[in-house]
Amino acid sequence: IDIIILLLGITIGLLVIVWLERKISARIQQRIGPEYVGPLGIIQALTDGIKLLLKEDIIPSRGDIWLFSIGPAVVVIPIFLGYLVIPFGHHIILMDLSIGIFFWIAISSIAPLGLLIAGYGSNNKFSFSGGLRAAAQAISYEIPLALCVLSISLQLSNSSSTLDIVEAQCRYGFLGWNLWRQPIGFLAFFISSLAECERFPFDLPEAEEELVVGYQTE
Repeated sequence: IDIIILLLGITIGLLVIVWLERKISARIQQRIGPEYVGPLGIIQALTDGIKLLLKEDIIPSRGDIWLFSIGPAVVVIPIFLGYLVIPFGHHIILMDLSIGIFFWIAISSIAPLGLLIAGYGSNNKFSFSGGLRAAAQAISYEIPLALCVLSISLQLSNSSSTLDIVEAQCRYGFLGWNLWRQPIGFLAFFISSLAECERFPFDLPEAEEELVVGYQTE
């Protein structure tokens, strides 16, 4: 039941975030965002998700069927597993591991390998280069990301459990947040997170500005 609730929460939260991103980006760029599918365009993200699920599964004729099919699963599964150690409330956590923060670092570093596998399995030079760029970017920013997380774990909280890290911030109230205790570390973590998630301006692997769209060719 907990896992089902978690999956539903992640799915609904993703739809809301996508809707907000499209609306806010449209407002910043002074253009009309999605507004015709449902009230205020709320159902637009849902229809886009259904469209992606119903797309025809085309496997390149000269590609590796197994690698091309396993690649997306290698990307998605670690992302869901990362939610196991995230505390959503007081003792509301699926797995309170003593090495939770190390588990999260290890799991999050697997996803770019899936992009590399899928790009290689497609036998497409554009997809393969996109997968290589994704893996190279992940390796580059994984080190500062891990160092920022370990500084919180070893120096400020003296624990590798994500639940202990959160509870350590509650002792001093709002001013006890690690954001204020290590602002430079938070800034480095935020920048590294954007690179790990391949968000702008670190969207080189996806290359949305290019017509090929990086590793999303297939």
